[in-house]
Amino acid sequence: MTTYGLLIFDEAEELDFAGPWEVLTTSAILRGGADTAVLIAERPGPVRCAKGMRVLPDHTLDDHPPLDVLLVPGGRGAREVEPHKPRTTDWIARTAAQAEWVVGVCTGAFLLHAAGPARGRCVATHWAYEDALQARGDVTVVRDARYVVDADLLTCQGVSAGIDGSLWLVGRLHGRDHARAVRREIQYTPAPPYLADEPLHP
Repeated sequence: MTTYGLLIFDEAEELDFAGPWEVLTTSAILRGGADTAVLIAERPGPVRCAKGMRVLPDHTLDDHPPLDVLLVPGGRGAREVEPHKPRTTDWIARTAAQAEWVVGVCTGAFLLHAAGPARGRCVATHWAYEDALQARGDVTVVRDARYVVDADLLTCQGVSAGIDGSLWLVGRLHGRDHARAVRREIQYTPAPPYLADEPLHP
């Protein structure tokens, strides 16, 4: 059984955790309910995310089950580490030390850096914040990979890249065929109508 814990906080980017949530919970369903995923926040009340979505956590930092996988999303609430209470970063450090895998999505890498797990590691983050993260020191930002694996740390580029990283993770934990089944179940076959590298026209 694998227990996934997804940290949420005010100003967290919604898709950073909702995308992985879809992958991880679909994986659990296809495994006959053998796995579980929970949302964890500092307080028990609703969390207001970056685009206004209000989410109710399953657990707080003090009452969650042991986690095999810890996932930290990004968003303004992760980039601006200073407003975070040390309690949150201390919790990340302690929980990461006990987890089998630690996952950062988008600018969640900033929180992982502040808490310690990303220090001295190769990481990915949102393209717009690569320089800012590199400037914090004691980290190597990889700029040309959708997700990066460094030992037990998996970090993903911005927002939707968390889906890719999560699919890689369930493949690592439960096999490539299982990950392919998850991808088929959520019909994840990206074919965007407007490519990011296309020239912009007036």
